Amino acid sequence: MSLPEDLLELAVATAREAGRMLVDKRPAGGPDVVQTKSSPTDVVTQMDRAAERLIIERIRAARPGDGFLGEEGGTHDGDSDVRWVIDPIDGTVNYLYDLPDWAVSIAAEVNGVTVAGAVEMPRRGETCTAVRGGGALLHDGTGTRELRCNTGVPLNRALVATGFGYAAERRAHQARVLTGVLPNVRDIRRGGSCCVDLCSLAAGRVDAYYERGVQAWDIAAGALIVQEAGGRVEGLGGAAPGPELTIAGGPGVFEALHDLLAPLDPARD
Repeated sequence: MSLPEDLLELAVATAREAGRMLVDKRPAGGPDVVQTKSSPTDVVTQMDRAAERLIIERIRAARPGDGFLGEEGGTHDGDSDVRWVIDPIDGTVNYLYDLPDWAVSIAAEVNGVTVAGAVEMPRRGETCTAVRGGGALLHDGTGTRELRCNTGVPLNRALVATGFGYAAERRAHQARVLTGVLPNVRDIRRGGSCCVDLCSLAAGRVDAYYERGVQAWDIAAGALIVQEAGGRVEGLGGAAPGPELTIAGGPGVFEALHDLLAPLDPARD
């Protein structure tokens, strides 16, 4: 039996080590771009790959039978009931430009259900964590506090975070969707890291979030943190969150944002 608290402890220690390495070893002129993925703006750096290797090595040393799903190709089947879902740098473009909103995200699944998650934000000096059924916490230089999503926020007073895809066609449609959202909310924030946005939602720094194109490694830890902070994370019509569309928010604003988005056809390119 794998206790979620034990898995979280390993996730936090590993994410923090990876975060320190990414800060300490970031080349002064910015990391070299190794390749592009879906488009010339979708980059992967040497440091993405180095961080993912470090994370897998540390977890495998502690738990050699577990499986992995990693953004940069670190996908391996395991012999146990545990799989680790890893984003070594969520917000790689921010990291490339030395902007602060990037994070290391590590989640642990047991039989396909996320039970523990850690999001390490080195440049913010913060770590957000959650255990299923055990709440969500923010750890920083001042101590630890419980995370709670804002509730009952009218949509016209909601600060909404979002993100954009890399393909030009997808971005064009996302801009059209945005024109239907922006007049109906307080304002929009585009930070450049899905899991940082989800942690901001859990901390009450934004009221809601939506985005098309996010992958399992982007949301595995962050979605659990939001849920344990009292929020909802779903797709359209109660579908699971994922690449088609992910919507998140506290009670009241989640439903209002969902109903605003639905007729805008946000889940297409």
